[in-house]
Amino acid sequence: MLAGNWQARRAEAKRALGAEFEQALRAAPVELPATGNVIHKRVAARGRFVAEHTVLLDNKLRRGRAGYEVLTPLRLAGSDWHVLVNRGWVAAAASRDVLPEIGTPAAEQRIEGIALERVPHALQAGAASAGKVRQNLELAAFAAETGLRLQPFVIEQHSESDDGLARDWPRPELGVERHESYALQWYSFAALAIALLVVLSFRRDGAR
Repeated sequence: MLAGNWQARRAEAKRALGAEFEQALRAAPVELPATGNVIHKRVAARGRFVAEHTVLLDNKLRRGRAGYEVLTPLRLAGSDWHVLVNRGWVAAAASRDVLPEIGTPAAEQRIEGIALERVPHALQAGAASAGKVRQNLELAAFAAETGLRLQPFVIEQHSESDDGLARDWPRPELGVERHESYALQWYSFAALAIALLVVLSFRRDGAR
């Protein structure tokens, strides 16, 4: 029963997180830099992209096509702080040895999107790779590698930009249904145990 209650609470917490995410998509953006927690909130940042530190996250699928998600730090206007922006998706070339051309605006930009705690993480065998193409990227390690002062979140860009990147972001998989299923299983086990206890109790009473 306790395990079922725990799974039910997890499902409810993730359902609330999903509602928070949907609300953030409709809310006015919080302008960066900002005080307080902005995770899962709609944010806006003005600054210039640091194109030389662009990273391509490999093995990202859209409609059955393989490609990359394009991550570029944005230096915030009037500051030495940067924020990493997941700018969108680009298809991979037929040859994996050929990287796609990524157009990065040189002029100051205003980016809007959702602030996420980290870059989406993929399963990876062995140590994390470096270089332009990677499987994963950790914010703290990337800040140390580049020497950039990075905000502790990444912006999933939703605003339009003339860069040829797709920004039809999938909704985050929160696993609510999985927790609900586990809770139902645990409640079923508890009900079965109670029923067996009752049956065995009657049998013992009848045998006396």
